[in-house]
Amino acid sequence: MSTAIDSVPALVSGTTIRDEIVEARGPWSAIVAAGDVLTIVEHPAFNQFYDELMSEGLAGFSDDDDPNKTSTGDLLAVGLRDDYEQYDFAIPFILRETEEWLEHHAPDLSTLPRFTQLTRAQLAELLGKGDVFTSQDLQSQTLFGDYRIDGAVMSVTGYNDLLMRLTRRISQALSQPLPKTGKIATGMAGHGAKPYLQVNTAELAGWIEDYICDHLFGESFMPMADENWRLLLLQPVIDHMTKVFAVTLIESESVTTHGATEIRHRRLSEVAKLMMQEKHSLPVNKCIYERLAYPARNGGLEKAFIEWANNDTSVQAFCKISETRHDFARLRYVKEDGLPAFYSPDFLVRTAEAVYLVETKAQKDVTSPNVQRKLKAAQTWCERINTLPPETRHDLPWHYVLLGESMFYDWKSKSTRLGELLAFARVRPLASAAAQGSLNLV
Repeated sequence: MSTAIDSVPALVSGTTIRDEIVEARGPWSAIVAAGDVLTIVEHPAFNQFYDELMSEGLAGFSDDDDPNKTSTGDLLAVGLRDDYEQYDFAIPFILRETEEWLEHHAPDLSTLPRFTQLTRAQLAELLGKGDVFTSQDLQSQTLFGDYRIDGAVMSVTGYNDLLMRLTRRISQALSQPLPKTGKIATGMAGHGAKPYLQVNTAELAGWIEDYICDHLFGESFMPMADENWRLLLLQPVIDHMTKVFAVTLIESESVTTHGATEIRHRRLSEVAKLMMQEKHSLPVNKCIYERLAYPARNGGLEKAFIEWANNDTSVQAFCKISETRHDFARLRYVKEDGLPAFYSPDFLVRTAEAVYLVETKAQKDVTSPNVQRKLKAAQTWCERINTLPPETRHDLPWHYVLLGESMFYDWKSKSTRLGELLAFARVRPLASAAAQGSLNLV
């Protein structure tokens, strides 16, 4: 190590970095100035190391992304309070029905949306001339004609290959969001995927082809005539067909159940410690934790909610759900683009009348399409949970509340009880739970 450390003064007086393993210590700024800096290029294997630190409460996440701010000296490890049991939440998870039959009904292709973003002529202009290829049978050496590929999302060898890849793309869309590259997993990685929705791929390929030929453009379309199938490779067309069939297949799913339901409970107290910044957290007394954090940026609504819940006598227990630590308390929903996703509500609140899943939102976001989709998914889950025996759900009904800031501050200013607001704002049952039956808590 350079001896320059001894001669270079620390830029921040008193700042010391200690290495407990080798018992080496020194002013960090002096080490930097002396050039004795170790740079680590992160390897994916570090993920396990981070997970271990998180589980031990030695690391955490900060919501403050201001590069001019630091959490040094402000990070707290907040554990469970001594009497946490009375404030805990046992979330019921339906593992399986005794007998469960999953069926998919053939879609009515005539009702599916047409592609109207561009005309066929406009799509043809996007393709360009491209490269010329010759299709050849390797055994017979038979030539089947030339074709060109250009401006496409996929690299394919022909129309049949396109159908196969498009079928796989839609199947993957029902398992997980597509990667930013738009490429489809292949090989062992692809086979190892766990799909959310199982479909008969041969049957799906037939539906796709019928849709392409008779309904995609609102007129008869012959893919093999004049290389028309090349239009199907363009990004707008691929995205349209993926979204249409992903949504259609989810909506066509029906489940028939018989017998008793197997239930497993997950408790928030399974996460015994949370990391948070002291300046962006509040002490609480009706929560399993001694403090609760709120976002450093735009966290005023959540902070106000924590304060009200903690001081309101109608609230028996509450907790803010940590997306990273309480990762089991999340809802599955279908995004506006037709792909499945997950989200975690902001709070769990228990009163004498009910348990509430509460999502707080800025007023401008309340009516956004994805927020409304989350609402429908959460309401469907609550309806299913409320059919379980009372002893499995705290002997209370479960409800979902989408709480906009305007209503929140209006009721708070009138000195009403938070429990009354939640009971008023809860989402009422859907006319038919079957309409959202495919959206479940995982």
